[in-house]
Amino acid sequence: MTHFDDDEPNATGRPPRPVALVTGVGRTGGIGAGIAARLAATGWDLAFTYWTPYDERMPWGAEPGAAAAVTAELAAHGAAGLGIPADLADPEGAGRVFDAAEERFGPVTALVMCHCESVDSGLLDTTVESFDRHFAVNARASWLLIREFGRRFAAQPGTGRIIALTSDHTVDNVPYGASKGALDRITLAAAREYAALGVTANVVNPGPVDTGWMSEEVREEVRGRTPLGRLGTPGDTARLVEFLCSSEGRWVNGQLLLSNGGYA
Repeated sequence: MTHFDDDEPNATGRPPRPVALVTGVGRTGGIGAGIAARLAATGWDLAFTYWTPYDERMPWGAEPGAAAAVTAELAAHGAAGLGIPADLADPEGAGRVFDAAEERFGPVTALVMCHCESVDSGLLDTTVESFDRHFAVNARASWLLIREFGRRFAAQPGTGRIIALTSDHTVDNVPYGASKGALDRITLAAAREYAALGVTANVVNPGPVDTGWMSEEVREEVRGRTPLGRLGTPGDTARLVEFLCSSEGRWVNGQLLLSNGGYA
């Protein structure tokens, strides 16, 4: 799949690789890592964020060496990669991430947000601290990243991309689902507000994707509710993101897209 036809060759004689910033790439089996690898294989250089303390307090635990392994996979596709540890609950985190990415690569052309805070709880047992943390990471940090992207965007008009991963979870997942709903509105606002920059903004709901968190009971339930009879994979989401980031995807804008095999 091609990217942007008007790029001029650099000193190496090949067109310069555009730069994508992918957040939430803490595990090699995650959706973020799958997206990063797909973009690398189709001509992008990658900056990516991760935050090990989040994984450490989740049931799956931290994956030692994940950032190095992701960087090595990107290099195998001919891409330069930069892992950036970032606590996106910190309001200053978004600016620091863009500073690091630009220092290494220059301006960012695509922002793909896969980061999240996700701790199951319902209406009665959600704490104020957990609610606030979900909104700080899933909604506020996404707004701040989008704001930094817009302030700094310097690529050719028509090439800029913003993509956020969302979810429609609500029951027993209240702060996660509510904060993802806010993320949707924030991201889709950029489709209008960044129109003068020639930037598209879309939201992708990948549905349930088995990245290691599913029990066998959950796997069977998801298979049974999916017409295609299988689980979603990071690669399924990555292929759609690749298309949206390409020149061929330039006319898709301001959409919330379901990429879930018909899961209902």
